[in-house]
Order: sequence, then C-alpha cells, then structure tokens
Amino acid sequence: MAAALHRGLSAEGFVVDVCRDGPSGLEAARFGGYDAVLLDLMLPGMSGYTVVRTLREEANWVPVIVLSAKDGEYDQADALDYGADDYLTKPFSFVVLLARLRALVRRDPTPRPPTVSAHGIRLDPATREVTVDGAAVELALREFAVLERLLTAAPAVVSKEELLDAVWGDAAEGINVVEVYVGYLRRKLGRERIETVRGVGYRIAP
Repeated sequence: MAAALHRGLSAEGFVVDVCRDGPSGLEAARFGGYDAVLLDLMLPGMSGYTVVRTLREEANWVPVIVLSAKDGEYDQADALDYGADDYLTKPFSFVVLLARLRALVRRDPTPRPPTVSAHGIRLDPATREVTVDGAAVELALREFAVLERLLTAAPAVVSKEELLDAVWGDAAEGINVVEVYVGYLRRKLGRERIETVRGVGYRIAP
C-alpha cells in the first residue's frame, strides 16, 4: 500500500517520503517540515497512536490522516482524541483520500510560533531560519533542534539527558552524541554563546 500511495500521490504532484516503522515516521514528522502526514496505526516499533500523540504533546500540529484496517468506532475515536485530523478505514477510495488530503493542506496554517532569541542568536521555528548577529547560519536538523531547546529554556540550564530525550527520543544514542552536537553548534555560532555548566548541562550564555 505504501508503494501504491507513493506512486499515486507523486503522480498528483506531491513530494512523498515513505517511512516503514513508527520511530522513523515520528523522526521524519518532527523534523521534515511536511505539509501533511498519512499514518498507519499498526506499525513496527511504535504504534501510530503513539506517533500522533507524541507530535501533539510536542506542539507539532502537522495535519495527520490516519489510514487503518482498524474500523471500530473506538479505534477511530482514540486516534482523533490523540490528535489525528482525519481517519480513513481500509480499503478506501484513492479519490476520497486525495480530496481529504487536499482539504487539509488548504486549511489556514497554524499560527507561526514566535521567534526566540538570546545572545545575538535569533531562531524562527516556522521558517527554520537562524541568524547570529544578523548573519544567516545554516544548521542541520538536529543542530537546529538542540539550539531551539536551549533558546526556549534560556537562561535556564538544559541537562544532557533532557536534550537527548527531546532531540533523539527513543533512538539508541549515547549521551556523548549531545556533546558532539553542542560542539558543532559552537563552531557555527561561536564558542562563547553556549556555556557548559559542569555536572548539569548547557545553557545559552547570558
């Protein structure tokens, strides 16, 4: 079905990515900047319920249409209560799916979140633009996510464990990956802008 949807939606002019399990789907939805997500419920590694609930808990409002063989009224109610925007049971009409998808994409966008800034760094979560003293800086997806968490918390300290959980989630990454990405950010933003608080974590320098 994923392959068929990929072919059909691509033929209709959509740019489509396919994720084959729950964790990779959540990762893509978190950082991919998509206009909409088609989500199955019975996925390897993590259920579709958990994916959509996690996105909404993180204030990620990307439109989600659930496509599932689970046709019980409670299944549908649970998915919608967790934050899905629409629900289609299999088998479904591709024409109807296409119409519902286009209707979701046409909706007024979610209001842009405010920009966050500190110590000469300005980050716009909506456009994913970062500037340092007015100059644009290109960041990779996880660099952006780490910086956004630090700026949102500023001037408070953010622990390495909190950064690992917020940015990598359930991924099997050690705590050292946080240190690596903070190092990347320091090289791009200036070492003086991110302070290490020994035994605690990191913060944007006041």
